[in-house]
Amino acid sequence: MTTDFAATRALFDLPEGMVYLDGNSLGPLPRATAARVAQTVTEEWGKLLITGWNKAGWMEQPARVGNRIARLVGAEPGSVVMGDTLSIKVYQALASALEMVPGRKIILSDTGNFPSDLYMAEGLCRTLGPDYQLKTVAPEAVMDALDDSIAVMMITEVDYRTGRRHDMAALTERAHAVGALAIWDLAHSAGALPVELAKGGADFGVGCSYKYLNSGPGGPAFIYVAPRHADRVRPALSGWLGHDAPFAFDLSYRPGAGIERMRVGTPPVLQLAALEASLDIWDQVDMADLRATSLALTDQFIAGVEAACPSLHLATPRNHAQRGSQVSFRHPQGYAIMQALIARGVVGDFRAPDILRFGFTPLFINAEDVARAIAIIAEVMQGDLWDRPEYMTRAKVT
Repeated sequence: MTTDFAATRALFDLPEGMVYLDGNSLGPLPRATAARVAQTVTEEWGKLLITGWNKAGWMEQPARVGNRIARLVGAEPGSVVMGDTLSIKVYQALASALEMVPGRKIILSDTGNFPSDLYMAEGLCRTLGPDYQLKTVAPEAVMDALDDSIAVMMITEVDYRTGRRHDMAALTERAHAVGALAIWDLAHSAGALPVELAKGGADFGVGCSYKYLNSGPGGPAFIYVAPRHADRVRPALSGWLGHDAPFAFDLSYRPGAGIERMRVGTPPVLQLAALEASLDIWDQVDMADLRATSLALTDQFIAGVEAACPSLHLATPRNHAQRGSQVSFRHPQGYAIMQALIARGVVGDFRAPDILRFGFTPLFINAEDVARAIAIIAEVMQGDLWDRPEYMTRAKVT
């Protein structure tokens, strides 16, 4: 399959005149989403009411959608299920993995990991007792830090700030060699590049759907459990819908079969419907084509910005194997610069303390967009157009 990215671009509702380089934070609206959600509201919820759980397939929706995402993250059929938030899924994976490695009490992560993952790990350690601890090292030091004291390695494959990509297969192999388990957060890689959970040997994987997968703000997360573990992991969050027979209404918990046991609460039916509309677009995408185009766009962007704006310092690896699908530059006035760019129609975002972050999604971004973004960035930087009071005041969301 050869991907026609001009065709996929036409399937998104993009504001006129905007170059949207923030799909790595919130994906844009697919044109089909509003109708799909409206159908779910009016034809399913409105007309079927509670019978929609059976007649509209709402109860099976988390597994059905999970299987569609499995292709994008290199997972086996029946190993991914949707629901809840990414932080909840991180907690589930961590708690289950720690229980599977008795006698060890250290979670290893890196200082480039998304803070929420680290917060969830800290909270779980407090719950389990003073002997449990989270150990963080620099991203480049993870391999050397893996030893026989580590119970679980929890790593985000692509660094949310710099776009640096970890080597999933190599780190997982090392973790297994020292008797540890590997959890991979795919928030910035699912839909951004080919992911190989099964081939890479991952034990658990988690990710969100509102970034590159375009499910909309607050869209549900997913969790992957390697089939070799699926029938023996014990979910710490033993929710009703993870029970083996929810409608038997047993008073004690009995885990469901395989990945079903990682379900917790009621599925977010409307958000899953929105995600299904986006996945219809993804069905037209070859992941190798996506990766090749992403690298070409990010190469173009790096070269153009560096040539025109020497005061912006590249934070993203030049090496293709170490790069996700975003480009980050550093500047002490990064926040104000980003506000000036947004005011001129180039939308990225800012990450403290000094990162200007730009995401590249070939489904709707092309070389002409990149050229336009470079020209506007050059105009802002060369004219110091960011140095205005209105660009200095920080909003709650940066």
